[in-house]
Formats: sequence, structure tokens, C-alpha cells
Amino acid sequence: MRFVTRTMHAYLDYPVALSLIALPFILGLGTSNPAAKWLAVGTGVAALILTAFTDHELGVFPVLSYGFHLAVDVLVGAVFVVAPFALGFAGLDALFYWVNGAAVLAVCGLHKPDTTLRAAKSA
Repeated sequence: MRFVTRTMHAYLDYPVALSLIALPFILGLGTSNPAAKWLAVGTGVAALILTAFTDHELGVFPVLSYGFHLAVDVLVGAVFVVAPFALGFAGLDALFYWVNGAAVLAVCGLHKPDTTLRAAKSA
């Protein structure tokens, strides 16, 4: 059932990061708490940097392992699911974080382990 490959993930990273930067302004996030806008924007900027430095197909400066990238993504997904409760987000602010958090966790959970890398390391 795991079908999200490293390459698929790489191609998702940049558009997702850009949407985290742009959508808070487009959707008018921050009505329940200004942090609802800026948490997404900050996360989007950090995601762009992380993606650029990840050792995958679209990494510009591939110095961070893909495993580290996945771990950060799981952490971001969990923070996004919890943030509305912890920071008092309501309405669209909360929905934005719950949907994005669930999507990030789903992509990470559906990640297909790279058996070619594992086989190369054991040889």
C-alpha cells in the first residue's frame, strides 16, 4: 500500500512549500489568531530551505539525508494537527492546519521505502 516514492515526494516539496507561504494570504488566515498566518509562512520558508538541502532528486545542495527530511515532515504534520488546539485556532484557521497536517502525515505514512538504497548499502 505504500506508493509514495522518494522522487514523487521530491516533486511535491516545492509546490507544497510555496503554497504554505501563499495560501495564508490568499485565504485570509489569522482571524482567530495571527499565528495562524505566520506559522504556515514560516514553515513554508523552512520547507523550501529543507528541500533545497535534501539529498533527493530536486535537492540543490544535497547535504541533508532524505531520512532526516522525512522525520522533519512527520514532526511538521504532527505540529500542524496539534497547533489549532494549542494556539486556539478556529474556523478556517484550524481547518487549514488539520487538513495540511493530515496530508503531510498521510504522505509520510504512504512513503515507499527505497529498497535499491538498502540493497546497495548491504552489498
